[in-house]
Amino acid sequence: MNPFELMTTFLLHAATGSGAMDGFLHPLLGVGHLLAMVTVGLVSAQLGGRAVWTVPATFVGVMAVGGVIGLTGINMPLVEFGIAASIVVLGLALLSRATVPEWVAMIFVGVFAVFHGYAHGTALPEVSTVMVVVAYVVGFLVSTAGLHVIGAMIGYIMLRNERSDLLLRVSGLAIAGAGAIILSGLFING
Repeated sequence: MNPFELMTTFLLHAATGSGAMDGFLHPLLGVGHLLAMVTVGLVSAQLGGRAVWTVPATFVGVMAVGGVIGLTGINMPLVEFGIAASIVVLGLALLSRATVPEWVAMIFVGVFAVFHGYAHGTALPEVSTVMVVVAYVVGFLVSTAGLHVIGAMIGYIMLRNERSDLLLRVSGLAIAGAGAIILSGLFING
C-alpha cells in the first residue's frame, strides 16, 4: 500500500471491530466520517428551524439502513466515492450558504448516509452473537448523532458571531477542500 492509499484508507474508515465501543469509535476515527457528521450538524444549523433536528435525524435513520445493508454483505459499489462526495457537497453547502428547502437537504443527507452506514456495517468483522451486532450498530448511531449535535452547536455559536458568514464560508471551503483531497486520492488509486 503506497502512502497515498494508506492516508485515504485512514481518512475514510480507520477502525474495525465488534461491540458498542468499536461501533462508537468508527465514526470518530475515520476523518472522512468525522468531517461529514459534524458538517451535517453545521448545515442543519445554517438552515435553521426544524432542519436542525430533521436533517441529522434523517441522516441517522438512513445510515442505520445503510449499516444493515453492509452487515448483510450485499455489495454496494463506489462507497468510498460516496463518502468523499458527501464531504465535498456538504462543505460546498456551507461555503455557498445554501438555503435549500428542508426536504431537499434531507434527501441529500439521506443519500450520503447510505454510503456512511454501509461503510460502518462492513467494518464489523465476523461475530458470534446478535447482541454484538446490535451493540455495534447502536454504537455508531449514537456516535454519529453526537457528532451532529456537536456540529449544530458549533454552527449556532458561529451564527451568533458578527463574522458568522465568513466563519461558515471558510469552514465550508476547508471541508470541501478536504473532501476534494480524499476524492482525488480515490481517483488516483483507482
